[in-house]
Amino acid sequence: MRTLLICLATALASATALAQNPPWHEIGRDATRAEVKAWDIDVRPDFKGLPAGSGSVKQGERLWDAQCASCHGSFGESNEVFTPIVGGTTKADIERGRVKNLEPGSTFPQKTTMMKVATVSTLWDYINRAMPWNAPKSLTADEVYAVTAYILSLAEVVPADFTLSDRNIADVQQRMPNRNGMVFYEPLWKVEGKGDVKNTACMKDCPVDPTIRSALPDFARDAHGNIAEQNRVVGPVRGADTTQPAPTAPVGSTPRAAPVVVASAKPAANDVKALLAANSCTACHGMTQKVVGPGFTEIALKHKGQERLEAYLAVKIREGGVGVFGAVPMPAQPQLSAAEAATIARWIAAGAR
Repeated sequence: MRTLLICLATALASATALAQNPPWHEIGRDATRAEVKAWDIDVRPDFKGLPAGSGSVKQGERLWDAQCASCHGSFGESNEVFTPIVGGTTKADIERGRVKNLEPGSTFPQKTTMMKVATVSTLWDYINRAMPWNAPKSLTADEVYAVTAYILSLAEVVPADFTLSDRNIADVQQRMPNRNGMVFYEPLWKVEGKGDVKNTACMKDCPVDPTIRSALPDFARDAHGNIAEQNRVVGPVRGADTTQPAPTAPVGSTPRAAPVVVASAKPAANDVKALLAANSCTACHGMTQKVVGPGFTEIALKHKGQERLEAYLAVKIREGGVGVFGAVPMPAQPQLSAAEAATIARWIAAGAR
């Protein structure tokens, strides 16, 4: 009898535990410490998360010329591709921590990064996670310190012989030109607080309005390749099949095509579109239109009929260059193998279609 009661109690306890578990209890597993560490790389304004390391202005200048100047100019001043990083700040701004050119009535023509950013950790963190544009997260911690030091020296926040490190970056924060320029909006930090914007949205019996309010122009629709092929294979699918004409009906009124599943992380050497996507080529080159660099078909037209064109293009792709399509340099792409570069060159020479 005692054994029977113990069994019944155990079964009841197990049933209760199962009833309390959420539906997703048996799905997946806990992340390992290494996996959490790989994602937990952000740096806070109090510098928590900042890795140990250092880099000098001189080292940063060499890195900048090699990997950053093609988009931002040799001195962070170029607005041909992106808005300038440096400019608009003064020694007086550094002293008081507020940028005068951000005040109402200022006639300064353009807001630069150093005018707006309030914390040096933001600058370090963004470079670390997102730069260079065509190879994000490829810089070491020391290289990020060096590039950050170079930018700060251009803005005269640190001298030209300065070495930035995790040990002195908090002192550098006290010289950021806009360190006192942030506005603290208290309601956003309270559970019962209100947002800083207001809007009235229809939630019931809303009128049907099929008007498309935002759309890409036809010439830009396929500028970065087929967006549907660039989706993650799990989760909601938001990428449109940009090889097809733009829809004329509201999204959701027709069945959506299934996303394309990429079988392997590294594309085959003869899969041109996959090579372009995997190496971020479409971040700078549209299919037909200029983005940062010329469109692929524009390159094909410019060199049409040139002798040994495939070999010429393959060298340009891997080694980079400047001057053929203006002042913006083409950075080297050494991560491409000779066979991969030859495949892309052959595709461009044939008309990039």
